[in-house]
Amino acid sequence: MSINGNFADFSLPELLQFLDQGKKTGVLHIELSSDKNQTSSKQIYYIWLHQGRVIAASDRLDQQGLTLMIAQRGWVSERVISRVTNISSCFINSPLGLCLKSQGLVQPEQLKLLFNSQVLRPVCALFQIKDGQFKFDPISALPLGEMTGLSMSATEVILIGLRALRDWNALAEKLPDPTSGLSGLSAKQPRLQLNAQEWQVWEFANGEVPLEKIANQLNLTVDTVLQIAFRLIVVGLAKEHFMVAATSIPMMEESTTEIHLIESVPVPSQKPAVSQSFLKSLVGFLRSKTG
Repeated sequence: MSINGNFADFSLPELLQFLDQGKKTGVLHIELSSDKNQTSSKQIYYIWLHQGRVIAASDRLDQQGLTLMIAQRGWVSERVISRVTNISSCFINSPLGLCLKSQGLVQPEQLKLLFNSQVLRPVCALFQIKDGQFKFDPISALPLGEMTGLSMSATEVILIGLRALRDWNALAEKLPDPTSGLSGLSAKQPRLQLNAQEWQVWEFANGEVPLEKIANQLNLTVDTVLQIAFRLIVVGLAKEHFMVAATSIPMMEESTTEIHLIESVPVPSQKPAVSQSFLKSLVGFLRSKTG
């Protein structure tokens, strides 16, 4: 079933987390325009996922993007790549990157560099999208010519992208309230590899300390803590806990990030919970569609 909507309803990080949780396989079309009055200025990007893992990304559908990227680096010429894909049986059912690796034309480290340039950098840059359309279509045939053979869970891509994000304007309305706290969604330690500041904020995910006070105790800016809290929420590690003022109601007593070969896709024993902000957006979006 196709999924379509606007980034005014769902942010790209929330959408990717939704696709990861559902273990979706398909292509995500992203259309944005730098000038709403000029349709010719629209840009379209494509992100392919396999069982919730990001496997490729490009701004074209002819499966030539990865070939050009390799040729531009001077590693293998387009002519040689074309010859290999035409005569080698491995390309019948193997990603281009792994096919070239099996022929000794590229090295494992080069594939990692390609994955970073082809997938991580552009996808992370798309997190700054505020206005744009998206559509996700399930597919049965993977874009082998655009694949390095490496993959990363959409959740890990989200963490990497949000850590590197400098302009948070597109996600400003998604951030939790400074007076809210965080509640962890699992008593176990996160399986994701968190950085030092994320661990510090995670330690306060008990629903008792407002985010603004957490910032003060950790000697961090409130904005920094709100952004960290959003990361923990959107990847399903915590939820926003709305605090109630003690004067109004009496109080009652009382990981390693890895890049994997596409052939070995791990299936986690436990799915992360959907963030509360995403559920609210989803309900509102569905109501607007049925209204």
